Amino acid sequence: MVDAKTNRRLLAEEVLVVLSLTFLASAVFALISVLTQPVKGATSYAASQAPLFVTQLAQFVFGLAPVWLVVYLLRRSGEGVDAIGLDTDDARRDAFLGAALFVVIAVGGLAIYYGSVKLGVNRFVVPSPPLGHWWTVPAILMNATQAALTEEVLVAAFLITRLQQLSWSPHASIVASAVLRGSYHLYQGWGGFLGNVAMGLIFGWVFARSRRAWPLIVAHFLLDVSAAIGYVLFRERLPGFS
Repeated sequence: MVDAKTNRRLLAEEVLVVLSLTFLASAVFALISVLTQPVKGATSYAASQAPLFVTQLAQFVFGLAPVWLVVYLLRRSGEGVDAIGLDTDDARRDAFLGAALFVVIAVGGLAIYYGSVKLGVNRFVVPSPPLGHWWTVPAILMNATQAALTEEVLVAAFLITRLQQLSWSPHASIVASAVLRGSYHLYQGWGGFLGNVAMGLIFGWVFARSRRAWPLIVAHFLLDVSAAIGYVLFRERLPGFS
């Protein structure tokens, strides 16, 4: 029988292990990048630039392993995926809420991105895989699916749930999740950081209210797909294009 103190320690260790294998490491490297490399006039890549479809496919498959790990941990603990709203019992409502979130975040995100690039505090972000291949569109969909699942399952649903189980307040859990989200986007620059912190606060609030991960996943998927398609269609008109 595991006592409460031991259980809390194991939960904290679980969170640190999962994040260290994924987004905590990304945040550290992104911070190093923004502090040591040029931001103004520079370009960063938000999608894999692998030149072969088989590589894109392998990155997609193995990139979903952290989600599998979280699902496994939830099942092993006896909580199941219901604990973070990954069941499909209310798919229609999840899709509707996700679409509404997409609209809200897309409008604000575009304003922050364009403004920060113009001010020279953000790198020009390429959100698309290599262009001109038969697999460009499938790769866009794979990249969006991977990012949506990994970020929203790990950084929003799993992290907020675990922090609250560790007696963090709802507000503190949401802020921690949002700051982590912003931190691993620092490779884009300070605009990417602030924009993603804002997105994280909104997503965290929605999750805390609904206890559903799917609306966040749907919204994130639509954001990434629309950003990539917008880049493909209008890249020569975007600020910072070179």
